[in-house]
Amino acid sequence: MPSFAPTIVFIGGGPRSAGILERLAANKPGLFDGPLSIHVVEPYEPGSGRIWRYDQSPGLLLNSTAADVTMFTDSSVACDGPSVDGPGLAAWAAGVREGSIRDVPQLEAHLLEQLHALRPGSFPSRQLQSRYLEWFFRRVVAALGPDVTVTVHRDTATAVEHLAPGPGGGAKYRVRLASDGALEADLVVYSLGHTDSRADPESARLADFAARHGGFHAAPSYTTDVDYSAIAPGQDVLVSGMGLAFVDLLVLLFEGRGGRFEDRPDGGLDYVPSGAEPRLWAGSRRGVPYHSKISSSLRGEPVGAPRYLTAAAVESLLAAHEELDFRTQLWPLIAKDAGYAYYRELFTGYPERVRGSWEEFSAQFDVLDWYGRERVDLVAAAVPDPALRLDLEALDQPFSGCAFADHAAVQRSVVSYIERDLKLRTSPDHSETLALFTVLLRVYMELGWLVPQERLNSRSQQAVHGWWHGFFSFVDSGPPPHRLREILALHRAGLLQFLGPGVWVRPDEASGRFVAGSFQSPVVVDAAAYIEARLPSPSVARSANPALADLHDAGWGTEQSLLTSEGPHSTGKLLVSSSHEVLAPDGGRQAGLFAVGPWTSGWGAGAFARPGTNAAPFRENDALARRLLTELSARHPSTSHPSSSHLLSF
Repeated sequence: MPSFAPTIVFIGGGPRSAGILERLAANKPGLFDGPLSIHVVEPYEPGSGRIWRYDQSPGLLLNSTAADVTMFTDSSVACDGPSVDGPGLAAWAAGVREGSIRDVPQLEAHLLEQLHALRPGSFPSRQLQSRYLEWFFRRVVAALGPDVTVTVHRDTATAVEHLAPGPGGGAKYRVRLASDGALEADLVVYSLGHTDSRADPESARLADFAARHGGFHAAPSYTTDVDYSAIAPGQDVLVSGMGLAFVDLLVLLFEGRGGRFEDRPDGGLDYVPSGAEPRLWAGSRRGVPYHSKISSSLRGEPVGAPRYLTAAAVESLLAAHEELDFRTQLWPLIAKDAGYAYYRELFTGYPERVRGSWEEFSAQFDVLDWYGRERVDLVAAAVPDPALRLDLEALDQPFSGCAFADHAAVQRSVVSYIERDLKLRTSPDHSETLALFTVLLRVYMELGWLVPQERLNSRSQQAVHGWWHGFFSFVDSGPPPHRLREILALHRAGLLQFLGPGVWVRPDEASGRFVAGSFQSPVVVDAAAYIEARLPSPSVARSANPALADLHDAGWGTEQSLLTSEGPHSTGKLLVSSSHEVLAPDGGRQAGLFAVGPWTSGWGAGAFARPGTNAAPFRENDALARRLLTELSARHPSTSHPSSSHLLSF
């Protein structure tokens, strides 16, 4: 590779970086003619990175089926660059199994077993997903062509320094590595995926309390990175949070300690303990786990594109208002789209459950506001069974207004809720839940493209990154159905008790133990161990990643700050432009520095997606890759071609 080859350094080499590299390969022939040097700084295996690395419990699964995972920017993706079809996870597994995909290193014996058992509707292990992501990375590197060198550094970036432009527009940045090495770059892309944060003041206070009293405290973190060995068999443990981190925690503390689940004649599960398990007391704001993934198929008409939250509707709002309000202007459209898809499936798939025809109902529904009395009356007249009427507020807060008399009432209510959720989401007779799932997913993917983030008022930006993301995750991003059956089995075994909604936990100096309860129940319990089962909130200022901390501390980047009714509020996320450029505290663009990921102020939509869905992350990857190539082309208009390309690893 010539010494003058333009250089891009990626800080982070997980699936998001791999996706951008794929788009660089696809777009380079049309945008940049010449040699290119790419460096990927990643301490874990490139392609899978930290979160999706192979080295984690084999019991941890994806929360998506194999058929719902791809890394390829297929023909459904509306982007300026060329599409590249390729196998999603299910097709890749079939190709490896059948021998049509051969460029895969020998898989471990237990992964070969998974591979042969995997079907499109299976929930694969994260270990198998790691092998798919690593294969994709190698394939992308090969696709970059003979004039691109990709060098992988199994290292950690610690800082980025400005350099004076060299003769002819040389490197502008130096990336420092933990190994004391350094890389010079024209462009730097921070692509780090989920990162840890140093403990916030409250978590630090709880950790100090546990240390002083000989207890155990786990702050918010990626579950598989926490050492739970200090938790003794039979020990009571308080847990706040019942989302995906909670599900992973159950895997590690029960099956991970030698227990096993056995099938029951009624389709449920029994848990056979090993004797090494603790006893958990779990609660959260809602008091229930995330909704189960759906195993039914649509019976009625296909779910189309959003009907009310459309480009035309958003353009009309933008033309009439300087700033948009999510709750009053956008959410009613989203809610109406949800209702339209839900009731369309109910009418066209289960006509015996409704009165009248879909044509009659939809014609009236079209002209009514979702929160209007007329819409409520229309649904009441058309859907006789109140249990089949869509109530988004009840869906969001299932125990709102409930006051539980005692501990037993909490247990009965949570168990009943989970059992009903499984019935609605796994029964072939309730595919209206699939219609709702599908339309919410499409809206979630489209919102960031339809609504410029800078046109939302501050309250709405909080709502989008807070409530809306949480609601979507609760409804659409839950675990496989068998995980909820496992929760019920653990409860029957007496190893999991429910604290209920509105959970609170505080340290009690008098007893030296953590005390927990619910604002909707009189029950109070105490324990020496407390786990905050959730990912840490984003915080660039408190980032445990040295490169992000340096970016903030050096004053080149800043956290997004919103002006709310209570004064300025920091979201903790790195402020970036709509084209993913890092923004300085004064709002100026840091030329040549880009950032993508859930810790940025961008909309964020994951690293991989369902095939054939015009997925937002793939559109973002394409736009960013084209921006990178255009910048390099402007700086280096004339370059020559080397004779070969290769992948290097250090």
